[in-house]
Amino acid sequence: MRPAPTLLVLAAAAAFGGFAATAIREAVQQPAQAASPPAAAAPVPTMAALPAAVDGQVVPSLAPMLKRVTPSVVSVQTAQRQQVSPFGNDPFFRRMFPELSQERIARSLGSGVIVDAAQGYVLTNHHVIEGADEVTVTLSDGRTLSAEFIGSDPDTDVALMRIPAERLTAIPLAAASGLEVGDFVVAVGNPFGVGQTVTSGIVSAVGRSNLPGLGFQNFIQTDASINPGNSGGALVNLRGELVGINTASFNPRGSAAGNIGLGFAIPIDLARGVMQQLATTGEVRRGTLGIDTQTVDARLAPGLGLDAPRGVVVTRLHGGSSAAAAGLRTGDVIVSANGERIDSSEALRNFQGLQPVDAAVALEVLRDGKPVAVNARLLALPRDGARFDARLTGATLSDLPEAYRRQYPNARGVLVEKVAQDSRAWRNNLREGDVIVAANSGEFRDLAGFRDTLADEPRQLVLQVSRRGRIGNLMME
Repeated sequence: MRPAPTLLVLAAAAAFGGFAATAIREAVQQPAQAASPPAAAAPVPTMAALPAAVDGQVVPSLAPMLKRVTPSVVSVQTAQRQQVSPFGNDPFFRRMFPELSQERIARSLGSGVIVDAAQGYVLTNHHVIEGADEVTVTLSDGRTLSAEFIGSDPDTDVALMRIPAERLTAIPLAAASGLEVGDFVVAVGNPFGVGQTVTSGIVSAVGRSNLPGLGFQNFIQTDASINPGNSGGALVNLRGELVGINTASFNPRGSAAGNIGLGFAIPIDLARGVMQQLATTGEVRRGTLGIDTQTVDARLAPGLGLDAPRGVVVTRLHGGSSAAAAGLRTGDVIVSANGERIDSSEALRNFQGLQPVDAAVALEVLRDGKPVAVNARLLALPRDGARFDARLTGATLSDLPEAYRRQYPNARGVLVEKVAQDSRAWRNNLREGDVIVAANSGEFRDLAGFRDTLADEPRQLVLQVSRRGRIGNLMME
């Protein structure tokens, strides 16, 4: 039996529309009674239970909603094979004594959400399955199944898998996250591998985009507990609709220290768009305006005709870019995009990264201090090296991961995602994982800039490449 003060608190919360996250027992416990109590004995009171209603109002419980939701949330187990040498990472001794290396299986746990029962699609985080050699999924009914990898997007930390099973229950997706600060939400996942767990809280903030070390960001922040193992689990509203994918928690002492009420989830609007691209093509493509920018600070503002630092100034328009076609000019100051305030170059890059390819963008621009409206589209860049220069044939190129750029704001370069063996790029000694940091064709910061420098087809092409921390030059023949 609960103490009387607790009973009063719960009753008061119900009367004023309070929020309770635990199921209420309706059974009344009766004490054991003697066969023939003495006539003079005082009556033994029955033990009270929490009422099902107070003043005619039903005591709120999340149990009915959670019975519908929890079958859609799964546990994700990954296994990665690693070669462990007694010489650690010393490359010389590892090569000299390969027989001393032993294989070790590194295992980790996370969560996932069934979003399409017919197709067997499961959404989770990219970081949950990154580098895994094997992925298995355990359903709420105890079944464990091998998962098929469909695709993932490191820059938004979304991954899509498929499980071959019948009798699956998919969670309904909210039409849009549509959340406001103060809305109640519930997180469902598998923290610390202890089994499926439910935590509740409120939306603390929306549109969070200032977290270090993560990719493109538009996070829901919540004080519902999100601990290690919750990653990839469901954030739902009180209707039982998926409004977000739990992805991270913040703790200055590290994630293993546990939850301190700073959890973050990917909004369903963003996750849905990424999932659709992954299900269709297995990858995510993004568009760009094709410009270089610089954040306007107090030093630049007067020269741009601004009373105060605001927005980003266009420092370069790449040839054939959508921005150039839309009439944007060097020296223009972009202060908003689709009504979203732009305060830094990072904010503009983040905005572009969250939009689908070919998205229309309404830019609010200050030109010589006067407002100008510019309408553009985000165009996808080719990634096939042959479209940049014939000497790069066989290479697939991309921008540096956004998480890396956030960690190193001054980073510049182009990532070589893969190189086909015996291709021209391969014969020129370009390899997967290389980062092209400079070229004799001109200066660049990203893929759009690199393409621009090669537009005139330089007779000689020398690339400066970073490979496993070492810098070298490659002559492209």
